[in-house]
Order: sequence, then structure tokens, then C-alpha cells
Amino acid sequence: MKWQNSAALLLAVTTSALAVMPALPRKSPDLFLTEPAGKKTALASYRGKVVVLALVHTNCVYCQSLTLKLNKLRTELGPRGFQPLEIAWDEQAKTLVPAFVKKFQVKFPVGYSEWPPLMAYLGFSIMDRPVTPLVVVIDRKGTIRAQTPSEGDSNLQNEAKLRALIEKLLKE
Repeated sequence: MKWQNSAALLLAVTTSALAVMPALPRKSPDLFLTEPAGKKTALASYRGKVVVLALVHTNCVYCQSLTLKLNKLRTELGPRGFQPLEIAWDEQAKTLVPAFVKKFQVKFPVGYSEWPPLMAYLGFSIMDRPVTPLVVVIDRKGTIRAQTPSEGDSNLQNEAKLRALIEKLLKE
């Protein structure tokens, strides 16, 4: 009986932690991209564009692969109003970002942040242990239309699926 109560408690805690992420679509909260040189840009300043915000670790191979895909999509879809952005949140991100940008020839803004503001932006619980990369897709009106859950989802890393979503939002 005691085990059943413990299991029920664990299920309730797990379910409430998963339920913390706000439902989609939702208005994109305030967030700032801080570049290594210190320039801060509000995410809201990109309103009017379809934005893919990737939260990455500079040493993550999946993040690096996503960066290359976003570079390609920016070249192809940027003239139509697409804007990729990345925020690195690994330790020492401020010092790691310049080499990351150079190595992967990133053609869009890349900044850094501490984890707590990003966690709040995503609506994650303190119980979450998110994977990388995390992807947020924001429409021209500043509404989050898709977001990777903390436990991950490769759909927003799939170039064809991401392209289809971006193109759909560019037509709206």
C-alpha cells in the first residue's frame, strides 16, 4: 500500500512538472539576446519576421547540425522574412560563442544567456532537465507556434519539417 501511494505521488509530481510548459500557441514573452560584445537585442525587435530561436550548447553535435541547417534556411528563406537566432547557454558561453560562430560560419545573430531566464521563457519547471537543442518557432505576430518540450523532440530539428513549418508561417 505504501508503494502504491509513493507511485501515485511520483506520478502526480511528474505530471505537474510536465504540465508547467504553457500551451501553444502563446504570446512570446520578453527575452534578450546578448552578443559576446555586449549588445543586447530584444527578441520582440524581430516582430514581423518568422523567427526560429534555437537554444544551444556550442559543443553539442545536434546543436551544431541544427546551426548548419538554419544557415541554409536563412540563405533560402531570409529574403521572404525568415530570421534564425541562437542563444548558447552552456558554461562559458560568452567566451565560446565567437569561436562557434567562426567555425560554423553562422550568418545570423548568436548570443548567450544564463539558464534561468531561458527556463522562464520556455515555461519549464525547475524539475525539468532539458536536452539540447531546444527550438522555438515564432510567427510574424510574436506568437510561439511550436516549441521543443524539455525532454526533446527531433521534429523541429528535421530540416524538411522545419522548412515546411517556416514556409507555412511565411504565407500567413
